[in-house]
Amino acid sequence: MSSVTDRLVVVMTKGIDSELSSVAFTIANGAITSGLTVFVFLTSAAIDLVRLKGQEMTHVPPLDPLAQLIADFQARGGTLWACPPCLKSRGYAQEDLLPGVVITGASAMHDEIKKGAATLSF
Repeated sequence: MSSVTDRLVVVMTKGIDSELSSVAFTIANGAITSGLTVFVFLTSAAIDLVRLKGQEMTHVPPLDPLAQLIADFQARGGTLWACPPCLKSRGYAQEDLLPGVVITGASAMHDEIKKGAATLSF
């Protein structure tokens, strides 16, 4: 039996040095296009994706530049969550991050999964 959901949680662990970060945001943007409400939970090295100017270092042709993919994701209503211990271990605070990034633990992600959100991991 399959269930239908209109929510997607994307868990990202890859940073600016991995093409998977661009792939993940391309898929997340596509999910918004298809009508899903999308949340991206950033942990480990993926924290650098939302560090101010961090995303400007990555472009994986033929995909759009990572900075554009993230800006499009936010502009279209996507939610970015950043793992607090991962930020702390890197010495980052809210002011080091792109505007709109929510610092929250995995419980926010778990709440969406309990509501039936599908998940993808990169």
